[in-house]
Amino acid sequence: MNNAGLPPGIPQESAEIPDYADLPHSDIPEAVREMPLVEISSSHKQTKVLWGLGSGLIALLLLGLWLVPRLLRAASAPIEPLANITPQIMGQAIVLLNGQAAPLLNHLPYAEAPRADLKPISSDGQVLLRRSAAAKFKEMAAAAKANGVILAPLSGFRSIAEQDHVFFDTKAQRGEDPEKRAAVSAPPGYSEHHTGYAIDIGDGKRPASDLQTSFETTAAYRWLQQNAAFYSFELSFPKNNPMGVSYEPWHWRFVGDRNSLETFYRARETPQP
Repeated sequence: MNNAGLPPGIPQESAEIPDYADLPHSDIPEAVREMPLVEISSSHKQTKVLWGLGSGLIALLLLGLWLVPRLLRAASAPIEPLANITPQIMGQAIVLLNGQAAPLLNHLPYAEAPRADLKPISSDGQVLLRRSAAAKFKEMAAAAKANGVILAPLSGFRSIAEQDHVFFDTKAQRGEDPEKRAAVSAPPGYSEHHTGYAIDIGDGKRPASDLQTSFETTAAYRWLQQNAAFYSFELSFPKNNPMGVSYEPWHWRFVGDRNSLETFYRARETPQP
């Protein structure tokens, strides 16, 4: 570097990078005096921080002005009258605890089947099952009849209101406590019959065994044991079942499509709280 024109007092041999720290203010070149780099840099950072905070506050204010009126309108919206809540909606909202199905008296909750999906399977049209289950039951009953066995449909779909009568009225008539009643009948909202996939079957030639454990001695039961799985029906409550429900050889359920399989097996396999 050419050392000519350096401020007085600075040795020529050490003047590659001028150091003005020890010089009087009047001796610092004007260009250097007017560029306090440290002060400008610090001030610039503070300005950016303040600008960022200001922008954030403005954004929050605008969000509040947009959101608050909508929240107020939602809060003032009329609540759906209880009279408009159907049994199907009630069934779909039954007891969920932390996203898991909670059992009641050893029974799992089930929603009601859609009425539009129910089809009659009895001659009087009173016993109903979901379309897929109804078709398979009719096919199974026809196969059994060809073998000389009459599969009599006793009870299929049952609403929550109907199960209320089956559980509470019968419990009162017999003077049973809830646990004793639940051993033979599910509380309302917890019956497999709500699903439209469960059916109570009797032997048409031995009606005295209907809904009795003696049904296991009938030709109908023996035929079901050997053949029901070919039509996707299975016994819901065999002897010593893990649910602790009384043995019901007459109570069978359809598990022949995705929805029916998920309805029963997902509920059973969900870890309970």
